[in-house]
Amino acid sequence: MAVNAIDQTRRMLSLVTYLRERPGAHVSDVARAFGITEDELISDLDVLPMCGTSFRGGDLLDIDTDGDRIWWHNPDDVAEPLRLAADEATALLVAARAVATLPGLRESDRQALLRATAKLEAAAGEAAGASSRLSVTFESEGGVFADVDRAISERRRLWLRYYSPARDELTEREVDPIRLFAVGHTYMEAWCRLSEARRTFRLDRVAEIKLLDAPAAPPELELRDLSAGLVQPSADDPEVVVEVGPGGRWVAEYYPHDSAEELPDGGLRITLRTPAPASLRRLALRLGRDGRITAPLDLAQNARRAAREALAAYDSDEAQRQD
Repeated sequence: MAVNAIDQTRRMLSLVTYLRERPGAHVSDVARAFGITEDELISDLDVLPMCGTSFRGGDLLDIDTDGDRIWWHNPDDVAEPLRLAADEATALLVAARAVATLPGLRESDRQALLRATAKLEAAAGEAAGASSRLSVTFESEGGVFADVDRAISERRRLWLRYYSPARDELTEREVDPIRLFAVGHTYMEAWCRLSEARRTFRLDRVAEIKLLDAPAAPPELELRDLSAGLVQPSADDPEVVVEVGPGGRWVAEYYPHDSAEELPDGGLRITLRTPAPASLRRLALRLGRDGRITAPLDLAQNARRAAREALAAYDSDEAQRQD
């Protein structure tokens, strides 16, 4: 069963209490107790050391594992009474009020958040007054996230207008959501009724979303292992060669690749595989002078043609403004 973001947060909060009471707990025992896989547990343990009682980077959870057992080295330090500075209290109150306004948030979670906010306001004293003069408005992705999260919890189908960069077009489709996850961006994994297959949708590419009354009924699927990243090329995928200058070396950090050969000018010749080579045309446009696709030849020519068309459109708009 897919786990939404709020359920995962609840699990991680419970995990902290569980580990405090069981020093040196075995990974297998903890995973079994929480009904998750060992890989999912390790993923949670990778996040917990970034959490703690201070926004300034101190008093973080010193939790690690050797793959067999889990050790928490500073439970007593983190368990000391929490004392919030004024800026920390203000940040918490502003964030809590913003989250409470999210559309699609379950009412029980909203009420629990409002109760916690009231207690924090009472403890913060004068700092609470400063926070009341600040507000946060979530961008559209926040609303999409809330609708997807609600659809997952209520097992309902979604209607989307979704932008596909590979085809440079908007499509309408109905999907049965399976789970939310984050790998750089936030994604929804779902069963797409248009293609009758599992698809992954990036939330910031959802142009419009509607929660439908129809029940979601995705087929029983084994969840993908994302420990190696969202894009996991196959040896059968087409090979693409991209040459980048020093300003484009970041490509080797963000794209899984077979090889990255140093070039005399400080750049790289990067060989990678992708099931959809045309999707790399946008990468070529983004690189500009910092890189180019050199193989396959048809993709290289397509990218150069797209660059010329984009430049011509820019020159035309600039001429019209000057007129």
